[in-house]
Amino acid sequence: MKKLVTFLLLVISFFAVAQDVKVTTKDNDLKLAALPYYNYGKGLGITSPDSLFQLNIRFRMQNRVTYIQNEDEDAAYSGEIRRLRLRFDGYVGNPHFLYVIQLSFAPGDVGEIQDGENINIIRDAAVFYRPNKHWSFLFGQTKLPGNRQRVNSSGALQLTDRSINNARFTIDRDFGFQAYYLNGNKDKFSYNVKTAVTTGEGRNWTKSADDGVALTGKLELMPFGSFKKDGTNFEGDVAREEKPKLLLSGAFHQNNLARRTQGQLGSDLFEQKTMKSVLLDAMFKYNGWAFMSSYMSRSAKDPIAFNPDDITEFNYVPVGSGMDYQLSYVFPTNYEIIGRFSTQNMHDDIKALTPDSKQYSLGVTKYLWEHAFKLQGEVTLSDLNYFDGSNKQNWYVRFQLEIGI
Repeated sequence: MKKLVTFLLLVISFFAVAQDVKVTTKDNDLKLAALPYYNYGKGLGITSPDSLFQLNIRFRMQNRVTYIQNEDEDAAYSGEIRRLRLRFDGYVGNPHFLYVIQLSFAPGDVGEIQDGENINIIRDAAVFYRPNKHWSFLFGQTKLPGNRQRVNSSGALQLTDRSINNARFTIDRDFGFQAYYLNGNKDKFSYNVKTAVTTGEGRNWTKSADDGVALTGKLELMPFGSFKKDGTNFEGDVAREEKPKLLLSGAFHQNNLARRTQGQLGSDLFEQKTMKSVLLDAMFKYNGWAFMSSYMSRSAKDPIAFNPDDITEFNYVPVGSGMDYQLSYVFPTNYEIIGRFSTQNMHDDIKALTPDSKQYSLGVTKYLWEHAFKLQGEVTLSDLNYFDGSNKQNWYVRFQLEIGI
């Protein structure tokens, strides 16, 4: 009953603040805090003659080739379209009421099609109400206000992939309500407060309903003021901050009675589990230099889930914690060098099932049109330490091209 009352209050509040709004602009740049897609311009835009409708169209594509050498395995290479996405955004009737749609078409995004499973083409489908520059209210499916690297678009990364900790401990897209209060100032202390009440099952979930919701809260602090060009939303100091800028943020997420191994991600659990995540981030940028550090953790009581029909079959929630450290410099010629080091330690309950890890990455990027058009090269070494004392080292070399509008 309490959850139902909370849900109804959120709906009532949403519509209560959505009355008597006047049109104030005909040019909405859609820099929405909940959807920090990177774009150099504003895409291809269409606005109706009466200014009651606006449509912006954007696309982006990542093509890559990778040489892989895993220990005790033959060397191999792969070539793939890693991401191919199409985004539409704009407003209908009033610039304060906005919509965002993002579709994905690459095999790695859509995933393998299985009987009874949804085709995961829809990444984002959300309606926003933005009454002023401070408040934003969202209903639909999009990213949760989680760790910085996950919230950033994959097109705004310095290396070709997010870290091993992001892959293991992140929170991801979900369906529900979000509310943001943004208080950004260019040269003085700024802060943002972001909250969400969502289903907890991830994107495009239709298998079964339950009474377990996910709750997310995040606080962002910028002691020296906001970053140039929304610089918290992309990695590296491509904007070349003229004054030092610092972001400190912390998020807490509780996913009650989650049905998947990683909450919004992963395979189906044999038993529902309640998970808690702590996500801390720091970002510093100045004069081409950028430093990022992140702490991520997930906890769950009794993380191993057994098949009730066959006790020998089980899966588990990946509980544990990790740290990321990333340093880079953008030269005036728009070449950039990047280094990243990650450590990952799994909880004692599952150490026998999955290894602790360290990962070392070195990358070089050439920005042709900021993050919207760039060439990336990367070499990464993964060091895996298993419960029985054995060790494996895997590495890859990758070239990637990113282009978009």
